[in-house]
Amino acid sequence: MWKKFSMLWVLVKGDARRLWYALRHPHAPGWLKGGTALLLLYLVSPIDLIPEAAIPFIGLVDDFVLIPAAIRWMLNRLPAQVRADADRRAGIHDSNDARTVDMN
Repeated sequence: MWKKFSMLWVLVKGDARRLWYALRHPHAPGWLKGGTALLLLYLVSPIDLIPEAAIPFIGLVDDFVLIPAAIRWMLNRLPAQVRADADRRAGIHDSNDARTVDMN
């Protein structure tokens, strides 16, 4: 179980930080908190879409695909100001930012 969490953390570390900062933003939408709670419940729940006991390798893969995809989906639907503030606090810079210089 802990190995599953540590491998999943490696996959979602950057997005999880953005999600954390978005959740703490004063203008974070209510659906973000509910969606995050449901996602965490799914992560720790013994019920999976594909159980690890039935098909060992594929049972883990569904978690490694579903969790990052759900986090990214929620982040992409945030209001622009909340997303920009979360990105800034997480140290992620927008490629369209005027201060960003492309050296290619």
